[in-house]
Amino acid sequence: VYGIPDFKLEKWVVDRRVDLLKQEGIKFKTNIWVGRDYPAKILKKEYDIIVLTGGATQARDLPIPGRSLKGLHFAVDYLKQQNKRNRGLEVDEDEILATNKNVIVIGGGDTANDCVGTAIRQGAKNVYQLQRSSESERDSKGASFWGKISAMTKNPVFEEGGIREYSVKPTAFSGEAGIVNKLHAIKLDENREEIADSDFEIECDLALFALGFLHPEHEILLGDLGVELDERGNVKTDEFKRTSVKGVYAAGDMRSGQSLVCKAISDGRKAARTIDLDIIGQTNLR
Repeated sequence: VYGIPDFKLEKWVVDRRVDLLKQEGIKFKTNIWVGRDYPAKILKKEYDIIVLTGGATQARDLPIPGRSLKGLHFAVDYLKQQNKRNRGLEVDEDEILATNKNVIVIGGGDTANDCVGTAIRQGAKNVYQLQRSSESERDSKGASFWGKISAMTKNPVFEEGGIREYSVKPTAFSGEAGIVNKLHAIKLDENREEIADSDFEIECDLALFALGFLHPEHEILLGDLGVELDERGNVKTDEFKRTSVKGVYAAGDMRSGQSLVCKAISDGRKAARTIDLDIIGQTNLR
């Protein structure tokens, strides 16, 4: 509801699905910080089965000089606010708006494209999208799977506007009176090495970091449950989505790291199938 813009996923689709789930007997308890408001020991005492599907919410930061200036935000914080407005809800934190601003989106994935589209709709003066990968990286043998997918996919937002800069590495932010007004960057060669004397600056009133997510938040819940983590900091499971703790399962981004909605749905179905088999010894799920 709050992470994906309406122009990509209209919220009546989500609301319809939630209504169907309610009709099936699922009880939703909102505004609860599981692990703090609802401690893990009580959760384990009251329920026989726990399925962790909290997502990979620990955003990747950009620790460069000037990072503490005002006007620099994580992409999801920005996107959430616009989704709140679209639903007629009040934005109760410091407002992040692109209207009449020079906006820089750092990142080349779906979330970055969501920020570009949202900024254009908010009436930004200019929108730049910067990424380290090159335009031709999809043809490189060494390109990552996600690099290839990102490069090969012609996102519809490309047709709406924005200026895309490839093979770029941000090096610093600068500003006045504690507020950002410039991004400093340097061009990269095909090996992602800095090109000498290729430094440049872009006017910047708002910068959005869409650099992906590291792993789920580890504090409180995961620590108190005692589940094992993998080398990337995600909840470790076997092929059947069972964690190292009996009765605790995990699915979606919390288990695999950031990915797509469709993959999370598939992962959830596989976890449900395992739980069926573990509890009653049979299942209707393929």
